[in-house]
Amino acid sequence: MYITMKNSHPDFERFISKEKKEKRLHQKAKVFWFTGLSGSGKSTIAEHFEKKLFAEGFFTQVLDGDNIRSGINEDLGFGMEDRKDNIRRISEIAKLYMNTGVISLVSFISPTIEVRQKAKDIIGAENFIEVFINTPLEVCEARDVKGLYKKARAGELPDFSGISSPYEAPENPDIEIKTSSQSISECVHQIYNFAQALITY
Repeated sequence: MYITMKNSHPDFERFISKEKKEKRLHQKAKVFWFTGLSGSGKSTIAEHFEKKLFAEGFFTQVLDGDNIRSGINEDLGFGMEDRKDNIRRISEIAKLYMNTGVISLVSFISPTIEVRQKAKDIIGAENFIEVFINTPLEVCEARDVKGLYKKARAGELPDFSGISSPYEAPENPDIEIKTSSQSISECVHQIYNFAQALITY
């Protein structure tokens, strides 16, 4: 028996809706987009925020360089065009998670206002929460856990945000976190207190 497909393009109305999946998971799916300089603490805070959400009964997924750059985006470099495509792909992945009712925590430098606006356009303004991890360059450079700033200053890392490539801070982030004056726990509680009303079903 052969099944004839009248239309090879997906009909999204045939799929279970995001709203029904949110109801099943008892949460409202959003994408929390963590942006900041290398060493700002965005990945650490995103990871601890996920643990807090999970402990409170929410279903989440973190997207960062460890699980994106080493997999689906391993073919991309760090020039501006590749960075734009990196963010485009991440945005589409985050949107897929969101449409399954999952709360996504995306942690990438995403260095320009343009690329973050592109992400917001893909995901949808009503579901995109911009979290600015506002840590001064000198603090990030002093931390330099991976030695990246030292290499960038030596000219060994071209296109390094904040040194040889620009980082444009958000003009109107949904929430701003200052890691230089707060502990990780304080940062996480600040975000959670802000997010709770947005994600509670």
